[in-house]
Amino acid sequence: MPVTPLKTAPGETPQAAADIIDTVQVMLARLRQGGGQVALEYARTLDNWQGEITVSTDAIEKAVAKVPQDLKDDIRWAHDNISRFAAAQRATAQDMEIELRPGLIAGQKQIPLSAAGCYVPGGRYTHIASALMSIATAREAGVGDITACSPPNGSEGIPAPMLYAMHLAGASRILCIGGVQGIAAMAFGLFGAPPSDILVGPGNAYVAEAKRQLFGPIGIDMFAGPTDSLILADESADPLTVAVDLVSQAEHGVNSPVWLATTHRPLAEAVMTEVPRLIADLPEPNRTAADIAWRDMAEIVLCDDDEEMAQYADQKAPEHLHVQARDLGFWRDRLRAYGSLFLGENTTVSFGDKAAGPNHVLPTSGAARYTGGLSVHKFLKTVTWQQVDERALPDLARVSARISREERMEGHARSADIRLDQLANTSKLSANQNG
Repeated sequence: MPVTPLKTAPGETPQAAADIIDTVQVMLARLRQGGGQVALEYARTLDNWQGEITVSTDAIEKAVAKVPQDLKDDIRWAHDNISRFAAAQRATAQDMEIELRPGLIAGQKQIPLSAAGCYVPGGRYTHIASALMSIATAREAGVGDITACSPPNGSEGIPAPMLYAMHLAGASRILCIGGVQGIAAMAFGLFGAPPSDILVGPGNAYVAEAKRQLFGPIGIDMFAGPTDSLILADESADPLTVAVDLVSQAEHGVNSPVWLATTHRPLAEAVMTEVPRLIADLPEPNRTAADIAWRDMAEIVLCDDDEEMAQYADQKAPEHLHVQARDLGFWRDRLRAYGSLFLGENTTVSFGDKAAGPNHVLPTSGAARYTGGLSVHKFLKTVTWQQVDERALPDLARVSARISREERMEGHARSADIRLDQLANTSKLSANQNG
């Protein structure tokens, strides 16, 4: 049975309008040609930042001194969870080797990237947690050089708590620059930074588009769109809790969809009553952002049973998937497409966004169908190696030569043939010497 829509979204905002694509393309071309001078011009005009781009050690120390001790303790607590989870992930990525046949040995190595660029968004919110999520994860992966950048917040530059978090997480250097120019600074190796092998971290539509256009020679964590969140709830869920959780994610921005799928119509109706009241109680600018997101992007559907809810979730492939229903083991085993899964009423998405440990940089816009979120694995290259001795050489060379000729790749075949000839000559010489 098809799901029954109780609230539909009027329409979705395009992720990257043509004018954004064109603007970013022009900016990157100028930045590639003009380097740091052009980046500085953009910082002056777009960010209205007149200070130094590279944050000095003295400035970091002064910022750290401004942060209240209780906030430092909280940031350290979250950093400990994030780092420990990333370290446990790193332990799962192992070098290995196997002797496939006598004399044919192959293996893999895990090699950390040399340089990473971590973008930490600013603007409406001070994203302390994003600094920890990207920088600490790169550090635990073993990346040798980590450049972090974030836009200034008025004349103060990067807020002191953000600087503390970036420094604590292990940034090699911190750049006070945002937007396309910040991405370019890390990609092209400006302001004393080495060119980044990978660019990670969330940002606005211009940041996301800059990463998309640079992808290829430079790696990125993922193509990211606006954040999204889906709740699956049955009759055991509390309507107020569900409504609060939906509003908490809608405040991200006007184009951030939130969805609810439920098997219980009374719960859905209660949630639709509660959400506008909760939004009205938010401070600005959160209230306006959540109100527009709820009006234009939110969706509520009624499902016949748990399996139909699971199918709906797999089709949506949300960034955040929160289950507030019975039998959590069933949901953990059944669900297949999500950035991160939050099981049970006690496990709010906000915990994952800020301090729980697993990374909050996650696939959006349905990308969870094919990828997970940011992890130490994004900062590692899994490379392979192989070694052959004379025991494996005859069969391996013959098979490779025959397949090559079937593919009409004579050069490949001759590369195998010469090794057979060399082996035969070596064997003949050895036999003559022994005879």
